[in-house]
Amino acid sequence: MSSKRVSASRDPEPPAGREAIWLITGTSGAGKTTALRTLEDLGWETIDNVPIRLLDRLIDQEEQVPVPLAIGIDTRTRGFDPQAIVSMVEDLSAPHSGSAGLPVNMMFIDCASSELERRYNETRRRHPMARGRPVLDGIMAERELLEPLRRRAEVVIDTTSLSAPQLQLIIRDRFDNGTAPQMVITVSSFGFARGMPPLADLVFDMRFLDNPHWQDDLRDKTGLDDPVRQHIRRDPGFAPAMERITDLLLFLLPRYGSEGRSYLNIAFGCTGGRHRSVFAAEYAAQVLRDAEFSLTVRHRDLTTRAAEELEQPRRKTSR
Repeated sequence: MSSKRVSASRDPEPPAGREAIWLITGTSGAGKTTALRTLEDLGWETIDNVPIRLLDRLIDQEEQVPVPLAIGIDTRTRGFDPQAIVSMVEDLSAPHSGSAGLPVNMMFIDCASSELERRYNETRRRHPMARGRPVLDGIMAERELLEPLRRRAEVVIDTTSLSAPQLQLIIRDRFDNGTAPQMVITVSSFGFARGMPPLADLVFDMRFLDNPHWQDDLRDKTGLDDPVRQHIRRDPGFAPAMERITDLLLFLLPRYGSEGRSYLNIAFGCTGGRHRSVFAAEYAAQVLRDAEFSLTVRHRDLTTRAAEELEQPRRKTSR
């Protein structure tokens, strides 16, 4: 899938009080920006295209950095000089005055020249080193310039055969230590009569269940009230439907998380948004909490007064 090369030894441990520092570089179009954005999603502080003369100020050995730091550098960076960067990294990593050095690691994102040429031709973007020449000339000139950084890098990732999501997955597998922000999950209820929620990722229509609206003693109650909940539970379709829905959610949520989703909105709908959808959302949320998912529950139309015109006329052949 990838030709990721990692040095035989482990990444050097940063001194106490300091988090990891990585320089992210590579050939233009290979995926450096995707790598930086993925690290940012993992909770890193990321900075792109800092002038080389400011690097030593960013990487201050005395400053206590609470989160890992990733700095993007490439041929567009002001003052870009690969040999000077390698010398700076070696100097920072070397012990000084009896104190341990500050390990600065480097990741190089690479890609085959033919694939880079295809990507630039498809997007019609200009290669930063082509300067009016064919894109392949710019690619080859850049590759020669970057060779010292590629040799110095602890990690090299070849994205020739990788999509952006696949590169994200590799970065997550390599750097996610369990402290990254978790996917924010929202479980909500709504009424179809008042419009679909615009940001819902998964929508479940609960209008197949017996409608408490048609019970005079339940009409003004909601899906948070026990009489309404018991009424819905007695519907023979409720238990098997919710079992299948929650099994599906328990299967999907980890997969969404592994793909780097930051937000997931799960919505349950009924006609008015006050009875069936409310109880279904609460039921599903409890199942997910029992499975140790953290989530927020919202009921969009719960406080809207029930109105006859929002409910479909009851027919003998359907509920």
